[in-house]
Amino acid sequence: MFLMILIPLCLVLIFSYGPMYGLQIAFKDFRASEGIWGSQFVGLKHFKRFLESRMAWRTISNTLFISLYSLVAAFPIPVILAICLNCCRAELFKRTVQTVTYAPYFISTVVLVSMVIQLLAPKYGLINNIITALGGKEKLFMAEGSYFRSIYVWSGIWQHAGWSSIIYLAALTSIDPVLHEAAIIDGASRFKRILYIDIPGIIPTLVIILILDVGNLMNVGFEKILLMQNATNTEYSEVISTYVYKIGIAANLPNYSFSTAIGLFSSVINFILLVSVNAFSRWVSDNSLW
Repeated sequence: MFLMILIPLCLVLIFSYGPMYGLQIAFKDFRASEGIWGSQFVGLKHFKRFLESRMAWRTISNTLFISLYSLVAAFPIPVILAICLNCCRAELFKRTVQTVTYAPYFISTVVLVSMVIQLLAPKYGLINNIITALGGKEKLFMAEGSYFRSIYVWSGIWQHAGWSSIIYLAALTSIDPVLHEAAIIDGASRFKRILYIDIPGIIPTLVIILILDVGNLMNVGFEKILLMQNATNTEYSEVISTYVYKIGIAANLPNYSFSTAIGLFSSVINFILLVSVNAFSRWVSDNSLW
């Protein structure tokens, strides 16, 4: 058992904890020729530069808005789907729905974004064809920044809702069937059993998932946003992860220290949120990560 654990443990140590050594360049003017230790220490210079820049408010607000939008819109849908599937007694229909809802999860991000762009294209896209057929005017969905957030969030819900429901289905199947039998004898309807047995039974799982989601509020899907981003929607789509990529890797003169400082800033905010929400959950209930 310990030998089996050794490989994933090594992967975590090498790829998760090992890179933390390089975080010190966020407090230095890093130059590759001088190395990490040889570079000049500048303290909080890069953090101050970011927070005083015009991009700070835009990237932070966009990141939080998209994350909160995703959390509010996406969090209840897998729960509802799992409850509906758990109540379904037609096995063939249930398995068909599961297959159909799980399948989008296995579509790569590049393919998903390509599908979205094709569906929303102004001349030959399915959505615009329907709009024009009903007498409306074509809309430039990908060119109008106001549509970006909804396209990002709801395409993500379509892709991940089925897969995310698996954990709630597992929690529902672990509920003691004796509780349902007793409720049926007492005359409880299906809705009452969902309300007073199923939902309380999965609340510990819901709380854990919610804590983890809140702890990732400052992390927005980098690949998908970068692929969907264009010059016309940058005002709404520029988030911390894409900004770090552009100034730290894609720029002609990449600023490693500045980009590392921004990444560390968002990680610290995530850590504070995770600890705070976990402490609050432990205070109001018995459910928490630790």
